[in-house]
Amino acid sequence: MLIGVPRELLPGEHRAAMIPANVMKLTRAGAEMLIESGLGAGAGFSDEEYAKAGAHITHDREEVFSRSEVVLRLHKPSLEDIGKLKQGCIHVSFLDPFNEAGLIDAFRDKGITSISMEMIPRSTRSQKMDALSSQANLAGYVMVLLAASRLPRILPMMMTPAGTLKPANVFVIGAGVAGLQAIATAKRLGAKVVAFDTRSVVAEQVQSLGAKFLEIDLGETGQTKDGYAVQLTPEQLEKQKQGQKDQIAESDLVITTAQVFGRKPPVLVTRRPVDAIRL
Repeated sequence: MLIGVPRELLPGEHRAAMIPANVMKLTRAGAEMLIESGLGAGAGFSDEEYAKAGAHITHDREEVFSRSEVVLRLHKPSLEDIGKLKQGCIHVSFLDPFNEAGLIDAFRDKGITSISMEMIPRSTRSQKMDALSSQANLAGYVMVLLAASRLPRILPMMMTPAGTLKPANVFVIGAGVAGLQAIATAKRLGAKVVAFDTRSVVAEQVQSLGAKFLEIDLGETGQTKDGYAVQLTPEQLEKQKQGQKDQIAESDLVITTAQVFGRKPPVLVTRRPVDAIRL
């Protein structure tokens, strides 16, 4: 079996769909690996490392698409890329299938089996393939660091001979994988953290990280069997916006992580509460 891995072309993307250590595992299992040159450059892996692991290196991107029986990548392909894929191959990546009907139709018309990483169930058996949770974890961490680097004050309380600086107030909306990591990171950096989630069952998790859980009465809410929040009604969304506006106004940082699986995320923060944030 020939497995192809093209490099990612999205500006600022440093991740690679395959690292040399995993290439070695697949080649030892009998697979042939075709790697586009420069695949791991952003992640610190050279072409030579991939070659030592048993991969064939090519500078021809179209060769990866046209020859491979399995194509591994991070981001969804363009319609042009799908046209270059070998008929009957398997394509694996993040796809956002519920919002990309045209893309899925193109796969079907070309006779390509597409596997969406978002659709891998959150179960013990497939835990090592739960790329969605692993990337959400990193996103929650990185968002706090990015926000802290742009904030015109420090996050922790600091007592100096010249006076005391109060800790920054951080408000995290959504306490899923990304939200909990954002809470934990902000707390480790010394901030005062408040969080909200439509699922009241996560209040204990928020509090266990040292944050305060904001109580907003939205009526009947719940979560899916995979732990995702269910979509709120327009009335519930309005209640949430009203319930959190004062907290937003008191915050130095607001991080939104809420997701509804397979649908466009709701707009949780509007212009008016943002304008009320203290400067």
